[in-house]
Amino acid sequence: MAMLRGARDLTKDIAEVNPRIYWADMLVSAAVGYAALAGAILADSTGLAILLGLVSALVLYRALLFIHELSHIHRNALPGFRMAWNVLVGIPMLTPSLMYEGVHTIHHARTRYGTVEDPEYLPLALMKPWSLPVFILISLLAPPALVIRYAILTPIGLVLPPLRKLVWERFSALSINPDFRRRPPAEEFRRRFFWQETGATVWAIALLASTAFLGWRPLLIALAVFSLTAVLNQTRTLVAHLWENDGEPMTVTAQYLDSVNVPPPGLLAEIWAPVGLRYHALHHLLPSMPYHALPEAHRRLAEHLGAGSTYDRSNHRGLAPLVGRLLSSTMKVR
Repeated sequence: MAMLRGARDLTKDIAEVNPRIYWADMLVSAAVGYAALAGAILADSTGLAILLGLVSALVLYRALLFIHELSHIHRNALPGFRMAWNVLVGIPMLTPSLMYEGVHTIHHARTRYGTVEDPEYLPLALMKPWSLPVFILISLLAPPALVIRYAILTPIGLVLPPLRKLVWERFSALSINPDFRRRPPAEEFRRRFFWQETGATVWAIALLASTAFLGWRPLLIALAVFSLTAVLNQTRTLVAHLWENDGEPMTVTAQYLDSVNVPPPGLLAEIWAPVGLRYHALHHLLPSMPYHALPEAHRRLAEHLGAGSTYDRSNHRGLAPLVGRLLSSTMKVR
């Protein structure tokens, strides 16, 4: 309770969204990412194409992760931002915000976090060692799967309602829980989701049709870049929590301690967990706190609560120690 009160009271003055930061960050990330992708497609040198592809994957990864912010910020906080992000990033990458909005908030529900109803939770720490590389490698298939979902399954679903229902329930959410089934969208989301899905479908069909004029090389390079982006995101997801819950409801404290902060001084976390996601445990305390305010919020809370506090116990040193801890846990005999 002291931690929750401190989080609320110490951060009131930094809890507002700064539109200039959001717009500049998203637009620059998208522009640089697509420019690098175009360079990778047009480059004659294989080495240069690979380098530009890596740059594109990293920067578009940052642009893509604004989908997380869209699921939390108030709908009136950034006029036009949701639509602009979907047009510039979500639909071109076949990951419109419909795949996260209305889903991610379930993960933050205190009665559902870590249970079988949580779309974003798996007890990875309690599974077998081979489950970790499978968890990462399966994300390589996400981009071609999204092309199939939007270019083929969605149009067919218009004439086959059972398929439409199946696609919505199973293939319309960024979920890692294979048992999760998405419910029909609430009325407030239906119109928004309709144009997003329509846009993604038209774009996916256009991508496949482009191979008749441009050949397969541009599309395959783009899919390879997007696959790397998916792997980056899956790797971040792997260490966003400790994944030690077996499905039972958890206390608020247990939920916080199962979540992960990777605060400074390390710099690599800004690459693999951008847009504030290096402060994932803090985000679970303050879900609506804008990403640009999380570093200052963390500094204030760490100073106020001190070393050895509950808040401090969710701070970790980096990616490698977290993966090592998770791997070690999977090797235990149960």
